[in-house]
Amino acid sequence: MGKISLRQVTKTFGDVEVIPALDLDIEDGEFVVFVGPSGCGKSTLLRLIAGLEDVSGGHIEIDGRPATDVPPAKRGLAMVFQSYALYPHMSVRKNIAFPLKMAKMDPAEQERRVSAAAKTLNLTDYLDRRPGQLSGGQRQRVAIGRAIVREPAAFLFDEPLSNLDAALRVNMRLEITELHQSLKTTMIYVTHDQVEAMTMADKIVVLRAGRIEQIGSPLELYRAPRNLFVAGFIGSPKMNIITGEKAAEHGAHTIGIRPEHLELAQDGVWSGRVGVAEHLGSDTFLHVHVEGLDPMTVRVQGEAGVSHGDAVRLSPMREHLHRFDGNGLAVR
Repeated sequence: MGKISLRQVTKTFGDVEVIPALDLDIEDGEFVVFVGPSGCGKSTLLRLIAGLEDVSGGHIEIDGRPATDVPPAKRGLAMVFQSYALYPHMSVRKNIAFPLKMAKMDPAEQERRVSAAAKTLNLTDYLDRRPGQLSGGQRQRVAIGRAIVREPAAFLFDEPLSNLDAALRVNMRLEITELHQSLKTTMIYVTHDQVEAMTMADKIVVLRAGRIEQIGSPLELYRAPRNLFVAGFIGSPKMNIITGEKAAEHGAHTIGIRPEHLELAQDGVWSGRVGVAEHLGSDTFLHVHVEGLDPMTVRVQGEAGVSHGDAVRLSPMREHLHRFDGNGLAVR
């Protein structure tokens, strides 16, 4: 079981309140991603759950039991950090088994757990190697294996893919998602990369300045952002945001339209010129300069027959317009 509940949890450093009073429920078996810009408090929140930081107020429960004052080692959680933190002089086998050895577990049970974790993570052929003989992705799998053998109530990941190159990040993202589907164990994952959040999470928690801006499934946040912050943060490329007269025409202080919901049309309502055209094969991203507006990003499926300097007209799909009031809150 791995249900985690936070009730009115706060964190202050001196006179600075980094986590105002916050309530959050993470259900058993969920893959929950904390996402937000740098400094939003997502790693601090994870460390409060882990017990690596003391809460300043409120309380934490794990599986219905008070955990606020329980030391990290007794919470039944396993944390995977951004740095692999492997022992370079130990083999992969000994690195994975290390927490079990510290717990004085029976050697036969240690071997059973290490072998099972290695099989799950495709590390069986590397058990006798040392970390220096592994790739970055393999080392990260060893760090995850060290967490798996503890059979925790929940896994806590603190930006575990930040040190990997782009291709390895994609591979590890898939591997961690498949691992969750295999283990069915609660996972909390911290990242500033909203693409990771969108592709991995059952539930996303969007944070800003220590406050929860919105909680929901990836598609809920994408299709129905609660405010301008979430609208601008979730989605790649970002949502186009428009204020002024062109927004007022649609009965709102501000409107948003995602790049895939803008069409190139001869009778389009906005005219502009193409700046940069990014040709990706499957899609083309056009950055269009429209008079009186910030540059607009348009996503065209396949190859678009336009290039730098071409005049174009844009038409928003009205059924996909997002409207916001003067306080930046969504108008439904």
